[in-house]
Amino acid sequence: MGTQAPAKDGEGEVFDIRRPAGPVAPLVLDSPHSGKVYPPDFRPAQPPQRYRRAEDMYVDELFSSAPFLGVPLLKARFGRIYCDVNRASDDMDPEALDNAEGLELAPSAKAQLGKGVVWTATPPDGAPLLVGPVRRTEYLDRLERCWHPYHAALGELIEEARAGRRRVFHLDLHSMQPVANAMHEDETGSLRPDIVLSDREGASAGAGYLEAARTLLLELGFSVAVNDPFKGAEILRRHGNPAQGVHSLQIEVNRALYMDVESYGKTARFSETRARLSAFLVSLRDWAAKSGG
Repeated sequence: MGTQAPAKDGEGEVFDIRRPAGPVAPLVLDSPHSGKVYPPDFRPAQPPQRYRRAEDMYVDELFSSAPFLGVPLLKARFGRIYCDVNRASDDMDPEALDNAEGLELAPSAKAQLGKGVVWTATPPDGAPLLVGPVRRTEYLDRLERCWHPYHAALGELIEEARAGRRRVFHLDLHSMQPVANAMHEDETGSLRPDIVLSDREGASAGAGYLEAARTLLLELGFSVAVNDPFKGAEILRRHGNPAQGVHSLQIEVNRALYMDVESYGKTARFSETRARLSAFLVSLRDWAAKSGG
């Protein structure tokens, strides 16, 4: 599959889609947390310099070669803390809402830390994010405007890439802080590797896909951990179904490889890291093409 220009008509209010202009590989990428749009109903108690720390900044840029390689790329435009599509739609602490009566909510440990489907805490220390409780109407509206459309778009891209094939592969793109903080599940102060790959302990992808991705990254000189400290969340749970031929992996890229985690600016290593990840995508695309059937 040769280099090709991406389609130019994929921009939307809620998300952007970059489709290849030519043949589509059996590989789909999505970047759910690199959005930086905060609509008017977002009422922060913290300045942007604080709350934007939650964004997976520049992740979509690191993998921007995807559509030129025949790989579609979906990117959320809204900020992660506004609506986190990598959380279940009911992953909300009822105490964070102004009125939870009648709602069937199932808050996880992440929601208790203030980072459920709508965030209420600010990294890295968990300071209150919002000026008041989340309004019930806002919570439900964000699900309808952001959460459901994003998952529908990802599902459609996966089905398009799968057409006529036995298997399709999906890579969910994220970034991570170099050192764990108080809002993380791993021990505060823990150092992270270059890359963490996750498959929900084998539930969202076959072992061959995980091992192929791990090997390719190691060959490019990255240090790689598997399912530690991240195991994958709602996007993998919802879309990964290896029994039905849909294999989903999550990738976390250490921010120290390409940005200053305090100033949020790109560092001199950005171009090198993007080039290495582009090389990874070429090899992963070729592997997927042989394995898709």
